[in-house]
Amino acid sequence: MTPRQNFIEELKWRNMLQDIMPGTEELLQKGMVKGYIGFDPTADSLGVGNMVQIMTLLHFQRAGHQPIALVGGATGLVGDPSGKSAERNLLSVDALNYNLACQKAQLEKFLDFDCGANSASIVNNYDWFKDFSFLGFIRDVGKHLTVNYMMAKDSVKNRLDSGMSFTEFSYQLIQGYDFYHLWKTQGVMLQMGGSDQWGNIVTGTELIRRMDGGEAYALTTPLIKKADGTKFGKSEGGNVWLDPKRTTPYAFYQFWLRSTDADVVNYIRIFSLKTREEIESIPANMLQKELARELTVRVHGEQAYEKAMRASEILFNKGSAQELATIDESDLLSAMEGVTQARVSKSEIEAGIPIIDFLSEKINLLPSKTEAKKMLQGNGISINRDKVADINLVIGASDLINDKYILAQRGKKEYCLVIVE
Repeated sequence: MTPRQNFIEELKWRNMLQDIMPGTEELLQKGMVKGYIGFDPTADSLGVGNMVQIMTLLHFQRAGHQPIALVGGATGLVGDPSGKSAERNLLSVDALNYNLACQKAQLEKFLDFDCGANSASIVNNYDWFKDFSFLGFIRDVGKHLTVNYMMAKDSVKNRLDSGMSFTEFSYQLIQGYDFYHLWKTQGVMLQMGGSDQWGNIVTGTELIRRMDGGEAYALTTPLIKKADGTKFGKSEGGNVWLDPKRTTPYAFYQFWLRSTDADVVNYIRIFSLKTREEIESIPANMLQKELARELTVRVHGEQAYEKAMRASEILFNKGSAQELATIDESDLLSAMEGVTQARVSKSEIEAGIPIIDFLSEKINLLPSKTEAKKMLQGNGISINRDKVADINLVIGASDLINDKYILAQRGKKEYCLVIVE
């Protein structure tokens, strides 16, 4: 079987195929095909949700085809209504251009832009829309689709009660023209995307048929949901981003490491580049670690992965106070995201605070001095991961991590990050 016959089969076993237009598989078996996926530049970073489409382009390229990433400099000025319950705020041109530049740099980490005939490329739809007049567009493009056709799309039907602007209503026509333009000028035969994009993608194939009598093809991937039905790509702190300034490598590593057993079986097929045989040989209790390692290395590099793994081991596998002090402040704060915080003045710490007062009055980890004394005597308190049993201990400046923090712990799971300022 040649590589070109493997793309659809690859998507199928990885649970990455939702809809496929008749004839698409046959097209892919004939020779190298140009295919594209659009990316929405609403943020200055792609998130883990975008990784599904990045992986689709990666598999497409590995199967011998030519992947094209379209960044929406034009469509980003309009706003995609797909999956949205309300009109979104539109970005300024400067903000949009900044986002586009950041996303391009991220895409270049994943796809091979220098491998001969099937080298990846990035296009910006602003390049062909910037000189297209409004009258020219509605005359030359808009006349080919009826309002009835456009209103039948789910992205429109789902918003009829709450209302949508003409701006968002026109989005499917603009995205459809993207496909037509790439088909006409570059010979792009296939558009891919998430299943929420099916209507917009099919609009493109319809425009190609109606405007030039041509044929083009489409496929989509399923939208990922966690096993409990909640949205994929979110942590307690919000979206999980590929940019280390938005989501630290440590938090990124932990996101995958904390996947449930039910979810990781699906995630590793979708996000790993391992073969089916390699994935099936991984012990069930190692799936999260393997996935977290592979993705952290691919997105942030080997060094960032090593740091994230080491920080994780120190924080959750009883690292000493000395080891805690070696963790970057950003990693410490990422690890303590969602943990109770307390603030104590630097002057009080420098003067020294008796441990029982510290636990019960200063940070309220225990409800009373009596309870604090009992927990200490029962070996249930740790300061900076070191067990404390001495009820006469005084907390002082020597206990500070990075001259600013103290990590207090009650039992196995109840933490308090003390910020000293």
